Amino acid sequence: MQRERLATRLGFLLLSAGCAIGVGNVWKFPWMVGQYGGGAFVIVYIIFLIILGLPVLTMEFSMGRAAQKSPVLMYQAITPEKKAWGIHGVFCFIGNIVLMMFYTVVAGWLLYYFYSMVSGKFVGLSSDDIGNYFGSMLGNPSILVIFMIIISVLGFFVLSFSLKSGLERVTKVMMIALMVLMIIIAINSFTLSGAKEGLTFYLVPDFSKINGDVLVAAMNQAFFTLSLGIGAMAIFGSYINKERALLGESVNVVILDTFVAFVAGLIIFPACFTYNVEPGAGPSLIFITLPNIFMNMRLGQFWGAVFFLFMTFAAFSTVLAVFENILACFMDLTGLKRKKASLICCILIILLSIPCALGFNVWSNIKPLGEGTGIMDLEDFIVSNCLLPLGSLIYVIYCTSKIGWGWDGFIKEANSGSGIKMPKGLHLYCRTILPLIILLIFCIGIKSIFFK
Repeated sequence: MQRERLATRLGFLLLSAGCAIGVGNVWKFPWMVGQYGGGAFVIVYIIFLIILGLPVLTMEFSMGRAAQKSPVLMYQAITPEKKAWGIHGVFCFIGNIVLMMFYTVVAGWLLYYFYSMVSGKFVGLSSDDIGNYFGSMLGNPSILVIFMIIISVLGFFVLSFSLKSGLERVTKVMMIALMVLMIIIAINSFTLSGAKEGLTFYLVPDFSKINGDVLVAAMNQAFFTLSLGIGAMAIFGSYINKERALLGESVNVVILDTFVAFVAGLIIFPACFTYNVEPGAGPSLIFITLPNIFMNMRLGQFWGAVFFLFMTFAAFSTVLAVFENILACFMDLTGLKRKKASLICCILIILLSIPCALGFNVWSNIKPLGEGTGIMDLEDFIVSNCLLPLGSLIYVIYCTSKIGWGWDGFIKEANSGSGIKMPKGLHLYCRTILPLIILLIFCIGIKSIFFK
């Protein structure tokens, strides 16, 4: 079967960026900035993004392009004589499925909040009622399951068409709309009375606030924002030709990813300082604090609806990208065509996502990681704390060591085409220091769960 191709370079960049851009950019990044001291965190985060995210992203793109296969068959295509590496390809497939088992539920939350804003459900509610709205949603299994199903069906419906007319076309429109919406909301935030104080907190670094906690938090966020380690990026490398060197393409994806996270801060911090909201409020910032703010500002229902539409687009861009990875792996394994494979994968994801949706209500007594945790916490732990860092470590070893593909093979593929080349002199850094940083992230993630 001939490999499908993306029609344009822009399609490749927006798809790859769409996979990286998600809830972590527009939800987690702003409250981490608030929690860890503002502008100084942003600078440290960008440094780690360059020294950690860029090399691993380039490796993942290179492996996908060299293999011209989905992650499940990627290693066998590059080094068929070294069969043991292929085990990680299976874990990539599993990792993408587990990620979508809870991410579809979160995307459903955002879609439900967009629906609630548009339909006026927040109008006239007291501050306490808005605070209880999120809990009421989580306690209603019908809402969580129905909106998860809507996200899943929409995603695989888009993918059931060809790569160019389905995924690429829809993602282009959605990503451009997402960025336009962000800029509109950010401009509106600049008009708020607390804009000056909020932007000063966000953009003017206070380096005295940098400590060990800030460094660890920035390193973690820089690593996880690109969803590296489970082949989520490799699949898009397999859909492109060798016209462009891949470090340059990775730089472009990182810039787009950072742009969205950065503008999310421009939206949120002026609002926080205008309405005396703690900028490090954590996850409740999006679902409790911001709806309160919208309902107390002029044209609040409109701006609330636009904000949650933007949030839904951000989440759905990741859903589409990871669904494509799952679908490509399934098609490579079974030989089925897109439409039939999309239907089967859609049913599979819906069934596997139900436990997470029920984990907040019907099955809330299940606490797999101890008191205060649920089914989503276990699924998130498997992906974020285990499969992403360990998968990235495997990529690095495979691309820098003779027991895998090796540095020469990786560099040849990465530097094919025009654009910014991967410096050969980075071999020592990528072979020694980079794996140690990733191992440190893995150990910190394990410690945060089991050794609190």
